[in-house]
Amino acid sequence: MRIRAAAVLLALLLPGMAQAFCERISHESRGYVVCTADPAETELRLFRLGPDGAVLGSFVRVERLLATEGKTLGFAMNGGMYHPDRSPVGLYVENGEELAPAVASAGPGNFGMLPNGILCLGDGVARVIETRAYLADPPECRFATQSGPMLVIGGKLHPRFLVDSDSRFVRNGVGVTQDGLAVFAISDRPVTFHEFGRLFRDVLGTPNALYLDGKISRLHAPGLGRADIGLPMGPIIGAVVDANR
Repeated sequence: MRIRAAAVLLALLLPGMAQAFCERISHESRGYVVCTADPAETELRLFRLGPDGAVLGSFVRVERLLATEGKTLGFAMNGGMYHPDRSPVGLYVENGEELAPAVASAGPGNFGMLPNGILCLGDGVARVIETRAYLADPPECRFATQSGPMLVIGGKLHPRFLVDSDSRFVRNGVGVTQDGLAVFAISDRPVTFHEFGRLFRDVLGTPNALYLDGKISRLHAPGLGRADIGLPMGPIIGAVVDANR
């Protein structure tokens, strides 16, 4: 399966196919959409507030904002957990400014199921880092979002994931391959944490992967003709490309 996944990720980055970004795959008879970006070649950016200070909340409003720059979204998805007012639950960095601090303590819900982690986007680099490791040696992040739990930590599934769990939701997450590719995935139908983690560990080959959210998970993938709608989101993460590309 890793050989097939590597072929899929490579195809998405070949000249003439880069605009696609996203691909439908199947693992263990479950469907997923996987979107891949090389952060050295494609800008990955987090969005939450517009110039007026209002929550963007939707892919449509992000597209409108980018249009003023002559840019558009190659793909996008919800980018981390948030409070009812759409503010981030944990660490949030935008354009190098820390707007919300990291939370390292255990707590209720999925976010507090330690270890949780942070997606850090630097200049041409993407990393998924366990939260306490991040705090012990904070890297330079132009954008960062905290969520939880970690799906894969050092090549192993989160220790609290149960093979026979009955908790199923449509879920989305992100991992980084050993070659530095940022790989985002969303399930077509409800899956358990263990099933979703296995996708990142066994198929996508990401030594570290982070759960972004479930139930509210949504994807914007123009190359697949997909633009999910729903209630306003908090942070949104997207691959930004030239509009005339």
